[in-house]
Amino acid sequence: MQPGNAMPGQSHPPRGAHDLGGLPAGPLQRDATHEPEWWEKRIDALLTLLGDAQRRLIRTDELRRAIESLGEDVYTTHTYYERWTLAIATLLLEKGVLSSEELDARVERIRRGTPTADR
Repeated sequence: MQPGNAMPGQSHPPRGAHDLGGLPAGPLQRDATHEPEWWEKRIDALLTLLGDAQRRLIRTDELRRAIESLGEDVYTTHTYYERWTLAIATLLLEKGVLSSEELDARVERIRRGTPTADR
């Protein structure tokens, strides 16, 4: 590998969908505000709990890797907190904290409008 992890014959590594540095983006909307939705606040709280000193299940660098690995089609069609949600789910699956069956069952309950466990 060449410096900067560039492939032979390349001067820079390929850009990911997340890497917008130096690209034209238009004017900043400095007056734009975003009041988080209830679910966005929950995702933020969940990430805080998963990464706290007691649990240490997700680290910032892991979250970043998971977000940057989503792929351009997913990255560009999902919002900030949707990407966080996908990354958290990916990491919890990778670490065996959740199984794909558990996650699929929970998603199905939410789609049916019964988000609490069937107990």
